[in-house]
Amino acid sequence: MLNIIKKCLQHKVVTNKYPIEKVQVGKDFLGNISVDTSKCTVCQKCIDLCPTKAIYLQDEIRVNIGKCIFCRLCIENCPNESLKIDNDYEIAVFDKTELGKYEESTTFREADIEVIGSKVEGRIKELFGRSFNIREVDAGSCNGCDTEVSIMNNPFNDLERFGIHFVASPRHADALLVTGCVSRNMEEALIKTYNATPDPKLVIAVGACAIDGGIFRGSYAVTGGVDQVIPVDLYIPGCPPRPQSIMYGIFKLLGRVQR
Repeated sequence: MLNIIKKCLQHKVVTNKYPIEKVQVGKDFLGNISVDTSKCTVCQKCIDLCPTKAIYLQDEIRVNIGKCIFCRLCIENCPNESLKIDNDYEIAVFDKTELGKYEESTTFREADIEVIGSKVEGRIKELFGRSFNIREVDAGSCNGCDTEVSIMNNPFNDLERFGIHFVASPRHADALLVTGCVSRNMEEALIKTYNATPDPKLVIAVGACAIDGGIFRGSYAVTGGVDQVIPVDLYIPGCPPRPQSIMYGIFKLLGRVQR
């Protein structure tokens, strides 16, 4: 016990201040992909290489960030270096069609999220009368997204400081956080979980697979994105999205619930 106390005193506070202060990430972190139309010759090589058909032609080359798995094949093989990727992780939308129009990096603004820092706990109590409870559902993922979700509860991110908790039963939940393409074997289980969650209930689709089926889209073993089975209130793209991306989405969703 003394050793534990000693280590706590030595390391001091390790929890980051996100969302009041943005967490700095390395240059190698994969964020939003954009196309420099001044360099692009529309050779369509990137379209042919994309495994999830996230890149498409509509007057010009466009990228649907919701389908992207960040394999970098398009960037590495573009003859004109017209595709680039930034390290902005604050991407979450309410309407899935917006992901196909996501051409510029988002910036963190209080008007976007409406719930930041110390205000989160107060807003949760105002909206739900207690803490905000989330039930995570793995509907057929590779566990990449689930790993990032679990990291939100470590000392560095400490999601519970905002009064946001993960619960074991959907009957105690205010929202479902779903990862993975919905496999045929999990389809009924997901529907039952959704029905067991008390109203009003929210659904968050996390990752490319949950949004559109990812690399498994079209397989006989999956139904596709979560919204093919149950209604979805928020989409968080990534493969997998980092913890701050998921936290950003949750805060943004809470802001919309208030409205």
